[in-house]
Amino acid sequence: MIKTPVVVKTETGMDGRPIALLVQEASQYASKIYIQIGEKNVNAKSIMGMMSLSLANGEKITVVTEGEDEKKAAEGIRTFFANNAC
Repeated sequence: MIKTPVVVKTETGMDGRPIALLVQEASQYASKIYIQIGEKNVNAKSIMGMMSLSLANGEKITVVTEGEDEKKAAEGIRTFFANNAC
C-alpha cells in the first residue's frame, strides 16, 4: 500500500468533467485507488463517490493505492493533480 499526499490545484473546483477525467485515469490501473480526506475514504474509480467529495483548490488529500501496479497508479494520480488536469 502506498499513501501519497497531494494538494488539489484547480481554479474552478472539481465538477463533472474533471472528476470524470480523474475516474478515467484511475480506471486504467488494476490497483485499488482511494482518495482520503480526513476519515473519509472514497474509491477513485467511482464517479458518484468522487462527486460527493467536492474537492476545492488547495485542499490536501491522500491518494491510497494498493495492488499489483500501485506505484504506477500512485504516480499517475499524483501527476493528474500536478498537471492541473482538473
